[in-house]
Amino acid sequence: MVKSQPEIHQIVPQAEWDDAHKAFLAREKEFTRQRDALSAERRKLPWVRVEKEYMFDSPEGPKTLSDLFDGKSQLIIYHFMLAPGAKQGCSSCSFIADHFDGMVVHLAQRDVSFLVVSRATQAEIAAFQKRMGWGFQWVSSNQNDFNYDFHVSFTRDEIASGTARYNYGPYKYQSEEAPGASVFFRDESGAIFHTYSTYARGLDILVGAYNYLDLAPKGRDEDDLPYPMAWIRHHDRYSVAPLVGLANT
Repeated sequence: MVKSQPEIHQIVPQAEWDDAHKAFLAREKEFTRQRDALSAERRKLPWVRVEKEYMFDSPEGPKTLSDLFDGKSQLIIYHFMLAPGAKQGCSSCSFIADHFDGMVVHLAQRDVSFLVVSRATQAEIAAFQKRMGWGFQWVSSNQNDFNYDFHVSFTRDEIASGTARYNYGPYKYQSEEAPGASVFFRDESGAIFHTYSTYARGLDILVGAYNYLDLAPKGRDEDDLPYPMAWIRHHDRYSVAPLVGLANT
């Protein structure tokens, strides 16, 4: 249970409260404009053509990268940390994945297909997905180099030699898996292009619950934890009952 207390704040009359919040709103609006400009700049970044053929294992059978677009021209993939032989997926990736099911239908209306990829086998993925009660598309890259090529999985030799690359720089940790999201475009000829990838704190904006916590008086309340996401559990492992619709007992 979280026991920390919010900072002591000045208690003021309503008029003074309004003035302070209007002043802060001006800064929020400036941040919104800056974020819009950054998003526009992101969409102008150069692309690279994906020349390599990838075959994924899905519940419906083998699928190519092109198949994963499911008739759309845009594809967003979340790289979920679930390695072969793992008993369960990463709790932080699971925290993010709890947001996926509700948005998939909306993304489809904007010509975007969304799915999750992990190195675990399809059977391992299906077992964990059933436990968590998720319905989004989740495929296995167990039989290809996709995770390694997009720098979210690393060999032990790469880690030991310091040649592993993550978040566009040297990878300094010992884990063989890391989270990320990659975006692709397929043109009318069928050519596929890698347009963008983000990792680490770049994934922050995808976590809706974090954005709500940022509105709360105590914020994320992580300052005294050994690392920022140390409090997170799989939604069926908290001490209180999970939300209706998320339990899969």
